[in-house]
Amino acid sequence: MKAVKPFLFPLLLAAFLVACGDDSSTGSNGGDSSEELSSGTSFVPGSSDEGDSSEELSSDEETSGSSSSRVGKSSAKVSSSSSIAVDYNAFCGATPYDSTTHFCDIRDSAVYAMVRIGSQTWMAENLNYEYKVEGASFGNCCYVNSADSCAKYGKLYTWPAAMDSASTGCGYGSECDADTGAVQGVCPNGWHLPSRTEWDTLFAATIVGGQSVAGTALKSETGWYDGSAIYVPGTNSSGFSALPSGNRGDNGIFYYAGRYAGFWSSSENGPEGAYTMRLSYDNAEANLRYGNKYDGFSVRCVKD
Repeated sequence: MKAVKPFLFPLLLAAFLVACGDDSSTGSNGGDSSEELSSGTSFVPGSSDEGDSSEELSSDEETSGSSSSRVGKSSAKVSSSSSIAVDYNAFCGATPYDSTTHFCDIRDSAVYAMVRIGSQTWMAENLNYEYKVEGASFGNCCYVNSADSCAKYGKLYTWPAAMDSASTGCGYGSECDADTGAVQGVCPNGWHLPSRTEWDTLFAATIVGGQSVAGTALKSETGWYDGSAIYVPGTNSSGFSALPSGNRGDNGIFYYAGRYAGFWSSSENGPEGAYTMRLSYDNAEANLRYGNKYDGFSVRCVKD
């Protein structure tokens, strides 16, 4: 892994301020997003307003909300969408949890569900950690800047934030040989951002069944848009429990919550892009596709 050089740091901070932060900039939408399904909302780093958006964040509505600081998914409870913990045998701050089914992120005392799939152990819910550089929040936001969205889906991260560019030197406009080793990035200690190869390993697990049908096994049973004749429900047979968290384009527009999910990898596709794993309400596949490094996608970490 290339270490970040001192003269790169100001440039990286400038990139963070633009990505998932300053909606006054314009640009084409990266990745494979097409029509807009929700209105763009500007993201103000570090704001603590939680807004009052409705609980349902359908991509068919123009849902708006004020920007928000991080909401701990498990600060007051242990259970999650995939949690069955009943025998507490550890503590995360003041929160008891079952360490056989959950783990503690000591950075903010959040508890996350985890699941063993084949040879790998994955987070069974999306990361909701507020990435900060020099005391300010950069490169992550909630869908339509709503705290309710972060509580439901976790945060959306730019690729520089997912890779912790301030430490690794990986960012927009340059390549950093990320695939030469596991990159912790924004993940908790003992976990790392999956590479493209590690996503392929997940697809190949017996319980997942291969890339052409992986979406069915990885998607949660509920929460996906089902008002279409081409709706393909998830079985969550893998326990991965993927929810349709949508994404944020590099143009500041939010897309597809309720219909679509995208997750970063540590694998680059040139100086401006990196690979993402995509799931959709209308097919059974799991796809690895190019995403613009300034786009906002979810993060799932895999255990070291």
